Amino acid sequence: PMADFGVHGFPADLNPSDPLERYREVLEVLPPQFSTVWISDHMQFGHEATVEGWTTLTYLAALFPRYTYGHLVLSQSYRNPALLAKMAATLQLFSGGRYILGMGAGWHEEEYRSFGFEYPRSGVRVAQLGEAIEIMRTMWTTTPATFHGEHYSIDDAFCVPRPDPRIPILVGTNGPKALAIAARLADMWCWDGPLDDTYLRPLEILRGHCKAIGRPFDEITLTSELTIELPDDPSKFEPTFTHPFYGDAVVFRLLGPRPTDVIQDIERLVDVGVRHLILNFNDMTTFTRFLADVVPHVRLETRK
Repeated sequence: PMADFGVHGFPADLNPSDPLERYREVLEVLPPQFSTVWISDHMQFGHEATVEGWTTLTYLAALFPRYTYGHLVLSQSYRNPALLAKMAATLQLFSGGRYILGMGAGWHEEEYRSFGFEYPRSGVRVAQLGEAIEIMRTMWTTTPATFHGEHYSIDDAFCVPRPDPRIPILVGTNGPKALAIAARLADMWCWDGPLDDTYLRPLEILRGHCKAIGRPFDEITLTSELTIELPDDPSKFEPTFTHPFYGDAVVFRLLGPRPTDVIQDIERLVDVGVRHLILNFNDMTTFTRFLADVVPHVRLETRK
């Protein structure tokens, strides 16, 4: 099967005066190779303007019905998992089956503290992620649903109508414990590319977890998030960036600075089985150059 694209990070230099215009300027011009739109799930980064992810996604799903929508990714801590199962089933109903439920263990301690959420250690948050997914799966398949875990419980919970088609669950992580959850429960897995820099090691860990529990690895749809920069002057390209959660422990790499570089990195991921590439565009120059110089030339089918 052919791989395709989704969009997550919208160009930072889009018109900020109209909050919808930044989406409209991108989503109304994307070519057919783009099938999905992804929204982050954050409430706060200091004074930075931050909109709530679930409300944003549902509004966009109604406004731009061409696309399937997902969160990259919901923090399992922020919504009761039974309520989230009901929310997702409702959106699946009204959108005609255009929702992917992206989940993660949660990481942004600032907003946990500021909004009054408990911030347990990472192992507890990962265990909570597993239970949250189990509750959602149970509610979508069993009526009434009962589940008693260490962290979350439901009793005789109804989710009617059940989601149809079934809602794919994506887990976004590179942590070994959370990858074990993905191996057991996820339909899709996402982590940052490019291949050698950040993607390959967790890919092999996920493969090992699947082998250990006897799950066919190809049951999980592989996705990768990529951040792209195609500047006018390639000599000013800075190839690496850090993430506030990982600091210097994990160094991420931008794709660029030339379209041929981006094409090469995308094709290497496609050749290891990645079927969906979720893109962040740093600016409008990158966005327009990607559509003109990458999309028509990149190979999205695995090399035979």
